Amino acid sequence: MLRSFLCSLLLVLFFLPADLMGRHIIGGVITYENLGGGNYRFVMKMYRDCNCVDCADFDQVASIGIYNCGPGGTSCASLGQTGFFQRLDVPIMGVEEVAEPDYPCLIPPDVCVQEGTYEFVTNLPLSEVSYHISYQRCCRNVTISNIVAPQNSGATFTVEITPEAQLNGNDSPVFNDFPPTIICAGQPLVFDHSARDSDGDQLVYEFCSPLLGGGPVLMNPGYTTCEGAQPTPSCPPPYQDVAFTAPAFTPAEPMGGDPVVTIDPLTGIITGTPNVLGQYVVGVCVSEFRNGVLLSRVFRDFQFNVASCDPVVVADIQEDAMIGDQEFIVNSCGNETISFLNQSFQQSFIDDWVWEFDINGEAKTFSEWSPTVTFPGVGEYYGQLKINPGTDCGDTADIYVNVYPDITADFSYEYDTCQAGIVEFTDLSETGSCCLTGWNWSFGDGNSSSRQNPDHLYRIPGEIPVTLTVRDTNQCQDQLTQVIEYFPVPNLIVIAPSTFLGCQPAEIFFDNLSFPIDTTYDIFWDFGDGGSSTDISPTHIYENPGTYTVNVDIVSPIGCATDTTFGELIQILESPVADFSFLPTEPSNLNSTINFTDLSQRGVGWNWDFGDGSRSQQRSPIHTYRDTGMYVIQQVVVHPSGCTDTLQQIIDIFPEVRYYLPNAFTPNNDSVNDFYKGVGIMTGATDFSLTIWNRWGEMIFETDDPQASWNGKKFNTGRDSPNGVYVVLVKYNDPRGKAFEIKGYATLIR
Repeated sequence: MLRSFLCSLLLVLFFLPADLMGRHIIGGVITYENLGGGNYRFVMKMYRDCNCVDCADFDQVASIGIYNCGPGGTSCASLGQTGFFQRLDVPIMGVEEVAEPDYPCLIPPDVCVQEGTYEFVTNLPLSEVSYHISYQRCCRNVTISNIVAPQNSGATFTVEITPEAQLNGNDSPVFNDFPPTIICAGQPLVFDHSARDSDGDQLVYEFCSPLLGGGPVLMNPGYTTCEGAQPTPSCPPPYQDVAFTAPAFTPAEPMGGDPVVTIDPLTGIITGTPNVLGQYVVGVCVSEFRNGVLLSRVFRDFQFNVASCDPVVVADIQEDAMIGDQEFIVNSCGNETISFLNQSFQQSFIDDWVWEFDINGEAKTFSEWSPTVTFPGVGEYYGQLKINPGTDCGDTADIYVNVYPDITADFSYEYDTCQAGIVEFTDLSETGSCCLTGWNWSFGDGNSSSRQNPDHLYRIPGEIPVTLTVRDTNQCQDQLTQVIEYFPVPNLIVIAPSTFLGCQPAEIFFDNLSFPIDTTYDIFWDFGDGGSSTDISPTHIYENPGTYTVNVDIVSPIGCATDTTFGELIQILESPVADFSFLPTEPSNLNSTINFTDLSQRGVGWNWDFGDGSRSQQRSPIHTYRDTGMYVIQQVVVHPSGCTDTLQQIIDIFPEVRYYLPNAFTPNNDSVNDFYKGVGIMTGATDFSLTIWNRWGEMIFETDDPQASWNGKKFNTGRDSPNGVYVVLVKYNDPRGKAFEIKGYATLIR
């Protein structure tokens, strides 16, 4: 869309508000009027793209820099940004939308341009050097086509008041009209870019280079400097030219074109035909001379938009082919009456239309929007569709009508309806022209052929639509579809496997490779062991050893039948039956030697996997586990036939904990039974707790160490406890988290 094409692209900033970015500005100009006594009125016109999404508005206050410098005075190049003669902050006076250009027979894209006006009056004393009045902003639209790095190229809008202009009380020239917001590509451009001068001075026009100003720095503190996007105030001259993408574009030929877009130096009229879509920065300078002396030079910087413009109306019809611009071919095969479809646009701009055909030298007209015309017979005819005839904004379509002889598609076919085989197709098509040139067969099963009389072998049955499309020397074509009732039985019944040798029980998938068959066929399988199926491709399990013959019967929906017997197709070998037991049935770390007893049948070999990396080929092995845990025991039994059977069982080697409490001790320091402590196997136990309580319910000993003992003193450090009976409470969790609690009595005797 041109709207998005014209839209300024904004940088995404986290540190600056959107209104600090100036990529909305697309042009500007500054002019002045001498009011006398050194007072001047300045008018600055700025232009922005108002269709731009998320773009900034005009500066509500423009920062103007006025510098007094030049030959005979202070060098402008020596001045910095603070060396201004005056700095003015000028509020915007108003904003209005610029009228779109009028293209009587074209519809330009939707473009919106606004003009912002700034005015200010200031006193500039008579000086022997020039005054330079400037405003700067960065940056230009990234979509500009004719300059280098437009997204980093700012603009300077400036006017110079020379010493001669000051002495003569001069007013600057003022451009009469605003450049067109849209220039239609490929259309001649004639635009009067002339200016008026109140003093009647001689004006000379030229394309000149737009000026750079500011830079792409978008963050403070550099934002308002000469390198920033909004110099405040604008910086002093001299100003650099923008860099054109030469040689395609130059300041004197900023838009190219065929012929090249140029400006008349005496009249200011811009002419040429731009032919490449894009956005182009153009500088137009008007120099003002009085008695051969240059008084001032007004500079306008503007962005021209070259875009595709739609014609107001276009004559168009539904055609079979196009041979050129607005030249249409309509073909009719075997039908002298043709309905023409009018597809002309834009209908809202179409007021009148007429169809005209030359039929045997007589012009016949039709006023219907989409008429039906009967031609006298086979032949070539010429006509026209005229839209808005006799007006400047009309259009005409040239129509070439070819009425060709009729063409008829037809064919026959032959095949054995009961036994599957090829179908023979015979072309019976006819044409009134020289001859048939092409055949396209669609066989209804995804296959096709371009032969005139093809053969085809179907792998699927059914009511199959076959379509023949024929074409003749006039490129006329016709199409015929016939439905073939194709339900033969297979010429050969083919199944997989073609032979099978395996062990009982054997699960076998029988893949029916015969064709044509589908679910509408009656199919019966006899597996030779008493089992059967009506599936197309069944699965069957042979439970017993032996040799089996398989029989397949197929009957088509129209009653055709075939069968095949596959003698001794399946051979099932006898298999052993794996089985075993083991003792103890609840082993633990205290009893981890397992006796395995073979209970298998018909075995001659045994392979054991004990689940801990150990194996054995003994019939009834013995195995000792070195660690607790769950183990998968696998027994593989081998039959004399070579068939095997496998059985798996799980053995749990339980991590057993045993703990016992004594019932008395004698803490009399005779080195015999002086300490009270439990005994047992506590490997893997957790959360152990042992507490001892006297008969008054007072705890006198506590430990979480199974190896700790009580010496008969209170908490092993206090005074001796008296003789008597004490309550002992033990709690712990076994290695698998099961909680245990033991209560006992300890008799203390001294």
